[in-house]
Amino acid sequence: MTPEQVTLVQQSFAQVLPIREQAARIFYDRLFTLDPSLRPLFKGDMRSQGAKLMSALTFVVGSLHKVETILDEVSMLARRHVGYGVEERHYAVVGSALLGTLEEAFGPDFTPSLSAAWGAAYRLLADAMINAARKVPQAA
Repeated sequence: MTPEQVTLVQQSFAQVLPIREQAARIFYDRLFTLDPSLRPLFKGDMRSQGAKLMSALTFVVGSLHKVETILDEVSMLARRHVGYGVEERHYAVVGSALLGTLEEAFGPDFTPSLSAAWGAAYRLLADAMINAARKVPQAA
């Protein structure tokens, strides 16, 4: 990611925080519409799940300017997700749901450059998680 993209993501995410509950609800609605087979992976209260999502996003977005400092935590998160049943193919669906949610939240302010910045941020995170997940031993 370029420094300009980091700034765009961080500044725009500050605008999402006041509507984080709504944004999380939109995200999960989109996710389950894009791939209904993902719904059973979420066993708990979706409001609580949404709060966890926003907390994770806040942490990652806040650390984009020094992403190397969070790679261990991102790797642990990826390993936990493998245990929940997350597969590599799910990351593309999640990325699509995230970008669609942001597009809906920002409307015409979701410019091509903002979309590209968020896409780069998500790819950075997803690639790190996928690489960590690939190292998890598979059950026999």
